[in-house]
Order: sequence, then structure tokens, then C-alpha cells
Amino acid sequence: MSEQNKRIARKVFEDVQSQQNLALVDELVAGDYVGHTPLDDIHGPEGAKQFDAVLREAFPDYQVTVADQIAEGDKVATRWTCRGTHKGQFQGIPPTGKQMAMSGITIFRIADGKLIEGWTNPDLLGMLQQLGAIPTPEQA
Repeated sequence: MSEQNKRIARKVFEDVQSQQNLALVDELVAGDYVGHTPLDDIHGPEGAKQFDAVLREAFPDYQVTVADQIAEGDKVATRWTCRGTHKGQFQGIPPTGKQMAMSGITIFRIADGKLIEGWTNPDLLGMLQQLGAIPTPEQA
């Protein structure tokens, strides 16, 4: 079960997010899915597609690399890094053309082969500093 759940979580990062295979969202995300992120909660497959569209608009070359995964019971923790070029508005920040690399951890709860709930903790502060929206300690 744990290895199967790790494969499901990896598909979300590699196939859906990096390869933009949005057809997999309906296969991998339960209708009552809730994803908790610092930006907003994500509800169901349509919410997941909308969230991805917002990221893809801001960072059209957005790619995710899975670094580590740990699974126990119905949960999979994934440590990941994403990279992209800021070419569209993101959270009110106009495009800067700057590259960003952000790391984070997502924990998914999986049942019957689908994501049921998720918790994502990305390094948004680091990303906003890279985009120049927030000064780094050296700049302050």
C-alpha cells in the first residue's frame, strides 16, 4: 500500500504538475478532496486544475522535482523542489522575468487510489525574496 501511495503522489508532481497531464487529475483526485495551502484551500479535481492554472500562468515553465518520499499508512510525505520563470502575475506581483527555485513538503492522505486530503508547506518567503517582492535580510 505504501509503495502504491508513493507512486500516486509522485504522479501528481511529475505527471500532472511538471508534464501538464491534467487528464490525470480526475483519476488521482477524489471529488471531496481538500488541499490545504498557505495561498488557499483546494477543493476537488476542478480546484486542483484551477490551482495548477494559476501557477502555470505565473510560471509557465514550472517544473517539480521529487527529492524524498516517506509513506506510512494512508499518508505520503513528499519533499520537493519547483523551479520556474516568473512571467505572469502571481499573488498581485507583476511579472519580473526572474527565475525562482522553491522547496516544500506536501503530505497527502490517500484512499482507494485517490488523494483525499493534502497539506502543503512551501518556502513562499524564499520565493518572494527571489522575485524581489520582499527584501532579503542582507537587503534590509
